[in-house]
Formats: sequence, C-alpha cells, structure tokens
Amino acid sequence: MRDAKKKRLESKGWKVGTAAEFLGLSTAEAAYVELRLRLAAGLKRRRIGQDLTQTELAKVVRSSQSRVAKMETGDPTVSLDLLIRSLFALGVSYKELAKLIDEKRRSGPAYAVAERRSRINRIARDR
Repeated sequence: MRDAKKKRLESKGWKVGTAAEFLGLSTAEAAYVELRLRLAAGLKRRRIGQDLTQTELAKVVRSSQSRVAKMETGDPTVSLDLLIRSLFALGVSYKELAKLIDEKRRSGPAYAVAERRSRINRIARDR
C-alpha cells in the first residue's frame, strides 16, 4: 500500500497491518500458513503447466475436482499430506519441492510477522 493512502486511512481511524497481525498469529503459525500457500500455488502452477484440468488431476490423485480446487487455494481442510502427494503425482521432484518450500518471498504472513518482530527488536535495542 502506498504511504499516502496508508496515512489517509490511519488519519480516519483505520488500522493498517498484516493478516498475521490481525489474526494474532505467532511466527510459527504464520510460517505454517505460508508453507500451505506456497505448496498450493506450486500445485496450481504445475497443473496448469501440464495443461491438466482440476478434474483430470482429481482422477490422478483419486480425489474430487472440488478437493483439487480447495488444494489450490490453500484451504485449511486439505492436509499437507494430500498437497504433497498431489505434487509428487504431477512429477515434482524432491528438489523442486524443496525449492517451493524455500522460495524467497518478501510477502506473506510469516514474512510480515518476522519483519514486525525484527523492527521491534531494533527499536528496543536502539533505546
């Protein structure tokens, strides 16, 4: 969000923050959410890259189209086990899976919580 917009919203009484701050997530909880979202995005990219429909992927992993849709959105009712098995069914290697998990993202709940704590620690240290 642009600084001008942020200041305008704050001046009208709105609070601006991250989803992790709003939900009160710990660093570990935010990292778990981030992991789930990375795997979900990777699954969708891989499925589309192989020109498969959700229904076709569902048949491969013995699930339903609606379950695949939930997997691709990071729905918390989908197990990490199913997400990872589906990635492997699409031919993802261990190395590719590790890259998905270790993507260097400068956004998302885990990053936001870590950044906020880092800023707080710097301020406390400088006092």
